[in-house]
Amino acid sequence: MKERRIGYEALRSKLMSAQDAARLIAPGTTVGMSGFTGSGYPKAVPLALAERIEAKHAAGNPFSLRVWTGASTGPELDGALAKADGIEFRLPYNSDPIARDKINRGEMEYFDMHLSQVAPMAWQGFLGPLDTALVEISGIRPDGSLIPSSSVGNNKTWLDRASQVILEVNSWQNPALEGMHDIYYGTALPPHRVPIPLVRPDDRIGETGFRCDPAKIIAIVETDAPDRNLPFKAPDEDARTIAGHLLEFFRHEVARGRLPASLLPIQSGVGNIANAVLTGLVDSPFEDMTAYTEVIQDGMLDLLAAGKLRMASATAFSLSPEAAAGLNADMERFRDKMVLRPQEISNHPELIRRLGCIAMNGLIEADIYGNVNSTHVMGSRIQNGIGGSGDFARNAYVSIFMTPSLAKGGAISAIVPQVSHVDHINQDVQILVTEQGLADLRGLSPKQRARLIIEKCAHPLYRPALSDYFERALRSSYGKHSPSLLAEALSWHQRFVETGTMMA
Repeated sequence: MKERRIGYEALRSKLMSAQDAARLIAPGTTVGMSGFTGSGYPKAVPLALAERIEAKHAAGNPFSLRVWTGASTGPELDGALAKADGIEFRLPYNSDPIARDKINRGEMEYFDMHLSQVAPMAWQGFLGPLDTALVEISGIRPDGSLIPSSSVGNNKTWLDRASQVILEVNSWQNPALEGMHDIYYGTALPPHRVPIPLVRPDDRIGETGFRCDPAKIIAIVETDAPDRNLPFKAPDEDARTIAGHLLEFFRHEVARGRLPASLLPIQSGVGNIANAVLTGLVDSPFEDMTAYTEVIQDGMLDLLAAGKLRMASATAFSLSPEAAAGLNADMERFRDKMVLRPQEISNHPELIRRLGCIAMNGLIEADIYGNVNSTHVMGSRIQNGIGGSGDFARNAYVSIFMTPSLAKGGAISAIVPQVSHVDHINQDVQILVTEQGLADLRGLSPKQRARLIIEKCAHPLYRPALSDYFERALRSSYGKHSPSLLAEALSWHQRFVETGTMMA
C-alpha cells in the first residue's frame, strides 16, 4: 500500500503508528479534524488519542482538546473522545449521543454555527489558533498534493491554517475518488473578495487535490477502515405522505411556470424524511435534475442510477452502510456524475441564491407563525445543530421545512403556539409540510399564516387547542399583528417537562 497510496517518496519516512501520531498532539491544543456526516473522518488516531487521554486521566493528569470538524463524524472520533472526557470545546456540529449528553450536562462547551461560516471565521482569527490538522485522505500524489477522501468539509482550511498536519491514508476509500473533487482556492476575506465563478452546479472551478506544505506534515498513518453512518429507516407512512405532498407541490409549481420542468438544484438535509422525498422523485415526471447540496444520500444515488438526476454537487457522502459499500464498489459508475467541494463553497450563501436552490430541511418544531426550531428540544436541550439548514433556507429560491406532526407517540406536537428556540425566523420559512398537508406561506401575513398552518399542518389531536389559543390571542394579545398570549405561549413545553405530554 505504501508505494500505491503514498506517491510522494519523501513523505514515506513520516509513516508511523496511530499511537505514535497521537503522542504528537499536546493537551490543551486545538485540533481541526476531517469528517462530515460520518464520511472521511480520521478513524485510527482519535481512538489512540482517546486511549492516551484515559491513561493521563487515570494518572491524575488533565488532558482535553478543542475539536473542530466539518460537521458530525463517527463514533471512533466524537464518541471515543467524548467518552474519554477529552473534548472541552466542540464546533460546528455534533450528532454523537455521548457528546450530546455531555453538552447538555454542561460538561462540554459547544459552538453551534452555520456551516458556511466556519472557514471564514477560522481565517478571521475569532476561533483562535489551529495547532493540528488531523485529516483523512485517500492518497498522496507524486507531486505532494493530497487526494481527498469521501468528504471535503473544512479540510482545505485546516491544512492551510494548522501549524502541524497529521494524515490518515485510508486504503478502504476507492481510488476512483481521485478526480471527483473540486477544491477552490479563490476565496478571500474582505476587502479582497471577488465573485466565485460558479454559475451551474456542475461547473468545476478548482483543483482535484489539496495543497499542503510537506514540511508541516509530521505524521502519516495508514488505515483500512470503512466510513460509518447510521442506516436509513425504510420510509414509514408519514414520510411517504410528506413526500407525496411535496411532489404534488412541485408539479403545481411547474404547471404555474414558477419552476422549470427539471426543477431547480435540489438541496436536501439529512434524515429519513428527506431521503423519502428523494426516493419519491425516482418515479416523478421530473427529468434532468441537478443537486447542489451538502451531502449525497441514498436517495440521490437512486436518482443518479435511474437517470433522473444528471449530477450532484456536495461536500460529502451521507450514506447508509449498504449504500456506502455499494458506491465504494461501483465508484466508476458514478464518479463523473458527482463532485465534492469545500463546505464554504457547497454552503455558500451567494451561490445558493445565484443557483436558485430548492431547500428541503427537517425540524424539531414550528409555531403557528412559521418560526422554526431545528436544534433544541424543549428550548434548552441541544439535539444536533443548525448545520447548513440556515445557509440554504435564507438564500433558497424555495425554502421548505418538513416534519411529522407528532412525536413521542403523540405526546409532542410539532406545531406549537410558539417555538421554544428559534433557528429560522418566519421570513425564511416559505413552505411547511407535515403528513397532514402542505402550507404555502409565501406572501401571507402572520395571522393568515397561523390559520393556514393550523388547518394544513397540525395534527387533529392538537388542532382544536391551537385554534383556541389563536382565537383567544386575537382578543387578548398586547398587539394584533402576531397575536401572542405571553403567559401561555410556552405552556405546552412546560406541561411536557412536568407531565410527559403536551396534551392538556
